[in-house]
Amino acid sequence: MDAAARGTGDVDQDAQAARTAVADARRTESARRLLAAATSRGDAALQVVAALAARLLRAPSAEVCLLTDERVVVGAVGPGPGPAGTRTSLEAALCTRVVARGEELVVTDAVHDPRTADAEAVRAGGLVAYVAVPLVGDAGHAVGAVCVHGPEPRVWTGAEVEALRELAAAAAGQCEVARLDHQYADAERSDLLATAAEAAGLGTFRWDLRDGSLHWDAALLEAFGYDEQSFGGTIDAFDARLHPADLPPVRVALSEAIAACGVYEAEFRVVRPDGTTRWISARGRALPGPGGEAEQVVGVTTDTTALRVGEERVREILEGMSVGYFRLDADWRFSYVNTAAERILGAPRDRLLGEVVWEAFPAAVGSTFESSYRGVAATGEPAVFDAYYPAPLDAWFEVRAVPEDGGVAAYFTDVTARRRALEATERAQRRSALLAGVAGVLAETLDPVAALEAVVGVLVPELADLAVASLLDDGHGPWEHRLRDVAGRDADPARSDDLEQYLRLRVPALTRTSPVARALSTGRPVTVVQAGEQAAGDLLDAGPAHELLQRLAPHATVVLPVRGRGHTRGLLTLVNRAERGTFSPDDLGTLADVVSQVGLALDNAHLNATRRTLVEELQRSLLTALPEPDHLHLVARYVPATRGAQIGGDWYDAFLVRDGSTCLVIGDVAGHDLRAAVAMAQVRNVLRGGAHAVVEPPAIILGSLDLAMHDLAIGSLTTAVLAKVEQTPELAAAGRRRLRWSNAGHLPPLLVHPDGRAELLARPSDILLGLVTGADRHDHVAELDPGSLLLLYTDGLVERRGEGLTQGLERLRTTAEGLAGLPTGEFCDRLIAALAPDAQDDVALLAVRLHPEDQERPAEAGPRVLPADLRAEG
Repeated sequence: MDAAARGTGDVDQDAQAARTAVADARRTESARRLLAAATSRGDAALQVVAALAARLLRAPSAEVCLLTDERVVVGAVGPGPGPAGTRTSLEAALCTRVVARGEELVVTDAVHDPRTADAEAVRAGGLVAYVAVPLVGDAGHAVGAVCVHGPEPRVWTGAEVEALRELAAAAAGQCEVARLDHQYADAERSDLLATAAEAAGLGTFRWDLRDGSLHWDAALLEAFGYDEQSFGGTIDAFDARLHPADLPPVRVALSEAIAACGVYEAEFRVVRPDGTTRWISARGRALPGPGGEAEQVVGVTTDTTALRVGEERVREILEGMSVGYFRLDADWRFSYVNTAAERILGAPRDRLLGEVVWEAFPAAVGSTFESSYRGVAATGEPAVFDAYYPAPLDAWFEVRAVPEDGGVAAYFTDVTARRRALEATERAQRRSALLAGVAGVLAETLDPVAALEAVVGVLVPELADLAVASLLDDGHGPWEHRLRDVAGRDADPARSDDLEQYLRLRVPALTRTSPVARALSTGRPVTVVQAGEQAAGDLLDAGPAHELLQRLAPHATVVLPVRGRGHTRGLLTLVNRAERGTFSPDDLGTLADVVSQVGLALDNAHLNATRRTLVEELQRSLLTALPEPDHLHLVARYVPATRGAQIGGDWYDAFLVRDGSTCLVIGDVAGHDLRAAVAMAQVRNVLRGGAHAVVEPPAIILGSLDLAMHDLAIGSLTTAVLAKVEQTPELAAAGRRRLRWSNAGHLPPLLVHPDGRAELLARPSDILLGLVTGADRHDHVAELDPGSLLLLYTDGLVERRGEGLTQGLERLRTTAEGLAGLPTGEFCDRLIAALAPDAQDDVALLAVRLHPEDQERPAEAGPRVLPADLRAEG
């Protein structure tokens, strides 16, 4: 069945139940009589029944309703049913089905229960868990129902349903009492009341004040444990069975009713002969005689033992809970406080009961407590919240506030430990995130200044309002001459100019007793909590720096030495202003971890710089001083990688051989370590020696190098281009030269023609050097015109991460064309700046410019340098 069909069916079911209820004329008339009585008297007893039903079943909403030709609420608590007097159609009320069928309805989840899923009351929303018991009046008619419900699914226990049955019986009795009181207000009331009370299962009494005789019906005799023979028929029989503690207030109530010819109401305990105790609720009236004085008291009684047992059960539950509970009446006075609440609030209930909550706990005024409680009272909706109450409680509470008995009830627990654990976890997470941030920025650079600039950016404003980072240069002079403030950050951008000026002036103005001096001398953190003039005076000599520091308004300062391996590399100075307060132990612990990271990073940076300098010197010592033959201008460049301190395997070489040609070499040994450099030196030297000793074409020389590398166990992967710039008499007559080269797996040479056009000499390359012996190697030839420029280079010039080699080579070609007219040295420098400004790999390049032979050697080429000249320089 689809939703529409189900909905139609349930609407029909509601309508059928309404028709059934209205069709029973005797039932409807009985309900009308009870409603008229309850409405005219405004009996609060039915309101009490509704409140007790909600409390016993621990539900937010309960109602007592009567059904005539419409549903009328005569007692209600909670947001669901609406206040007493609310009227709805029978079709819109789920309790109509209960009355029409005369049977209980127990539903765990009305939204999904096929009996109720599409009932109008359920589809309206807010009604999920539901239990209802018929309210049975005289002659056994179901005239209404006692209903309990809530907005969430719930399983109702058998004990809870039984308690609701007892409450329904009590409510039916109260309705009958109200009807009788309304109907028989005349002199005939006593007899009629007795008759009706018997029908309703109530006890009746009549005390004739003229002769002292006391008349009880059978129900009341049974309640007191009497029979016709043992009952004396006097007020003494009544007093004899009354609980001693209840006798005085009952006598007072009777005396007042008799004196005023008014209403008598009392609730008391009866101690029966078998020792059991029953609770009885009595209601009656003192009736005057012809002279206007009271002659008799008549009334009815209800056995409220079940209600009292339920209340006691609730009280036991409340007292046994570890959760605090208190109830505030409509005037915000404490009407109940359980044991857990006494413990949590640190106040005995005797002191709290009757007190206004805002006076007993003044810090609650204007807080989340007040706004939430008043919201519950105004809307009737529960509220759940966390709130903090200051000293003397100094605690966090989790509170559930609900409307109850016209006031507000609160269930609460002390969650301070949980909050503190959560705060500790959050602090640990923030600390971990901060340390990760510091580690991240330190990993991005080996430049000490850049690293410290990044670190202060992480620390401010997370840990401090202001931070200054300083480096201590190596040496043995006074710290005043070696300390440099290199970075600073202020959380307040308006103070940035003051901080910048302060950093320029601070170090020279520091006193020898300042926290900075003490931290440097002891190697330990120094913490100072001072303000204004005193703080500035302890730190600095009088002067501009002193005045600037006052404007920066330090309150708490901590100076932390940044220690490397056995020595101080610098300082971190952090400042809090008065608003932030002092540095907590957690803050200082985090800062200790930070300076440990920074110290290690500065040590590594210093070591890297030292090693890099040594490596560059070693690398350059392995590179060749270039010859400068007639009309050839050779320029070489070597640029180490911007990261790391390892030695690369890139090299270049140029030398003259016996046939007068100029040999050019560019090569790259795989690896970036000392072994790569050693292998490079070996390959370079073997190649240089072989090329000089054997006047052969490049392919033959490289083939010989394969054999030498195998025999000499030079086991490194090596790429290289060996080229010769040759000139036959015929070429010399034409002023031209020939380039002959062999390529062992290296990048193609680049030729820039005199007209500025650049060409990659992309001929097939052969296998890498040293892999096999006897490999086929080939020579390639190209004619060189005067004014041409030949460029040999390594992969660091063209390779980029995430980019293909073809793109890099084309970028090299087009860039070279744009620089073609520049002098050779400037051409090389500009090419490197354009293509490898931040090279991740070493870059080596060798450029040869061919000048016209019928002209003087250009000045920009420098003097001619031949091997003899190089030996003289060496």
